Amino acid sequence: MSDLTYAEVGATRHDELPEGYRHIRRRVRLGSGDEVFRQAAEGLLTFAMNRTAGMRPEISAARAADGVRVTSRLGIGPFAIKAPCRVVWTEDEPDRAGFGYGTLAGHPEIGEEAFLVTDEDGVVWFSIVVFSKPAAWYARLGGPLSHLMQDAITDRYIAAMRKIAAP
Repeated sequence: MSDLTYAEVGATRHDELPEGYRHIRRRVRLGSGDEVFRQAAEGLLTFAMNRTAGMRPEISAARAADGVRVTSRLGIGPFAIKAPCRVVWTEDEPDRAGFGYGTLAGHPEIGEEAFLVTDEDGVVWFSIVVFSKPAAWYARLGGPLSHLMQDAITDRYIAAMRKIAAP
């Protein structure tokens, strides 16, 4: 039995996002060349992106793989929000690297988030694909503020990957 809080497991892998959720799709250029791709892929697959974005993750393995648990924390002390997830798919190919993780009980949202680095004819891209909806009372109550928080975290991930990929 799955401990994930949603039924559409793996939908971010093929960018076929289910209805009834908020969708986020972001794609940014990180640079060009093999070194930029290698640094970005390694930073992503070892959760350096999460740490660089200030998320203070607790992870069950050093590298993304199916089944790895990732609990991100944002905030300080008793005011920190915990966001437990489990990796549901991974890719580690010469020109594509990334993973998707889905929400577990206790996460303020329900859904899936995917991160992918691709090398397309020497140009390195970073993509984020998300489908989510509020789970916690404070996320539902927050309405548009919850969306702003989610957008800010997405921006932090992008900034982190730009820093990690910088030559």
